[in-house]
Formats: sequence, structure tokens, C-alpha cells
Amino acid sequence: MEAVSRTYGSGPTAVDALKDVNLEVWPGEFVVILGPSGSGKTTLLNLVGGIEAPTCGRILVSGNDIAALSARKRTAYRRDQVGFVFQFFNLVATLTALENVEIIAELAGEDCAQRSRGALVKVDLTDLAGRFPGQMSGGQQQRVAIARAVVKEPPLLLCDEPTGSLDLTTGRQVLAMLRELAREGRHTVLLVTHNSAIAKIADRVVWLRSGRVAHQERVAAPVPAQDLDW
Repeated sequence: MEAVSRTYGSGPTAVDALKDVNLEVWPGEFVVILGPSGSGKTTLLNLVGGIEAPTCGRILVSGNDIAALSARKRTAYRRDQVGFVFQFFNLVATLTALENVEIIAELAGEDCAQRSRGALVKVDLTDLAGRFPGQMSGGQQQRVAIARAVVKEPPLLLCDEPTGSLDLTTGRQVLAMLRELAREGRHTVLLVTHNSAIAKIADRVVWLRSGRVAHQERVAAPVPAQDLDW
């Protein structure tokens, strides 16, 4: 991200959600973005994920400026290169776990059934493939959401408060899975949260305040997710 800003509205009612943000993230890195509510965390993810375009600045992903893409090409970028994990699981209630993953796998082309089963293996949910979301716990639903996000093998995985609606034990399990996906080298992970304890598992922590990068720091020795407490 090079001198990226995002302003909503105009004139005296304009709100600067991000202001002149410069941020570099490397392939395979696990980056936690911390900040209070209103600091610009979700806006940053939306811009990197191609959901929104910045008011000004450049966002280079593998050398391509996604901020300059047309709406159609930005849709293709989201489809092919980005996986999203949200606080609320956004599963389709009338589809099984496997079917929820398959509807995304179809975007990746061939072998969607095989890809979907493989994604459920990654999150240790093969035995629940035939269950509907209402028959699963919150943690199990979030693991389905992670499987859905990674089934396309996207290089970029964007996580917005993925443990916000989970208890401590389940949150640890979800974070351990996300951490492992980065360690495998298949995904670069950006995770935004207001929970500072989660920063201990990161490779690097970025603090946002009032739409700006206030500070960033590399974590010398990331701790295992099971050792987190909050």
C-alpha cells in the first residue's frame, strides 16, 4: 500500500477512514492489524481485498495495482486471489458444510468436489461434511468458513475478527489453523482484530490509530495459538 487514503462523503461531513497509509506485506507472512473500533482496520481489509477502491494511492499485489482495476477486473481479482474469513460465518443455512465449500470451489474451475473435500480435511471436518450449519457449533461453522476461504488456494487470506464470536478454546483452534496455513507457505494472512492478545502469534503486528499506521513491529518469537489467553 503506497500513500493510500479512503474518504467517505464530501465537504464538511467527509470522514477519512484511512489517511496516507504505507504498508508492505511479504508472501507467506502472518500479519495482525490491531486498533480500536473506528481505526480503519476493516476499511484496510476491504481495500486490499478489492471490495472497495481507495480515494487515492496505490495498492500493489504481485506488482499489479488493484486500485487502478476496473470493477470487472477487481471482481476477478477477488475471485481468484483472495479468500475472506469474517467474524460471522456467512454460511448458507440450507446447504451442508461440503456444499457451502463447493459453491466457492466451483469458481476455481475443475475438480470442485475433490477440492472441497480436501479443504475440509485441512480444517479437520470431514466427519461433518453432511451437516447443516444449524447442526454445528460456532467453532465448527468458522472452520467451514475457513475451508471455504482456502478452497480456491488464494495467495491472500483476509480475516476480519475471525474469533470475535468464539469462546477462548474455539478461538485458539481457529487461530492455530490460520497460523498453520501461513506456515505452509500457501497463503499470506492479514488478520484484523481489537484483541491485542492475538498479536502474539503473528510474524508482524501493525497498529492503526485514527486511520493511520501508528506503529509496526516484528514478533521475535511467535507463540503457539494454544498458549494465548484473553
